[in-house]
Amino acid sequence: MNVKAILSAIGTGVVSIEPTASLAAAVSTLAQHRIGALLVLGPDHRVIGILSERDIVRALAEHGAEVLTKPLSQVMTRKVATCTGADTVGMIMEQMTSGKFRHVPVVEQDQLVGIISIGDVVKHRLWEMEQESAALRNYIQTA
Repeated sequence: MNVKAILSAIGTGVVSIEPTASLAAAVSTLAQHRIGALLVLGPDHRVIGILSERDIVRALAEHGAEVLTKPLSQVMTRKVATCTGADTVGMIMEQMTSGKFRHVPVVEQDQLVGIISIGDVVKHRLWEMEQESAALRNYIQTA
């Protein structure tokens, strides 16, 4: 299975924010949408960064509460790993595990088409395993 299958199940909606927005505004957006990461998009709507809950905790630990007034461009993760719809679920699981991150933007021809989380990947993989198990049970019963 590939990333495109996950996106077809979860949708392609992405919550994003501009790099000039304050960290406090980003925290509010995360809470409002009940999500764990925001994509930071440049003027051309391309991914230039990502802000995760982990980034917020690190920024607060290093700089204190005053960091909440700083623009996201100062605290976001700039090196963003991306994937395409054709990438396999196994590849993405490995990428997330080795990179120790939980959100991956899906990009096709330099355009953002969605985002998947480790929860989406695990849920999809469990669904695949249930389907395989049901097929095997059915095969054994009819053999």
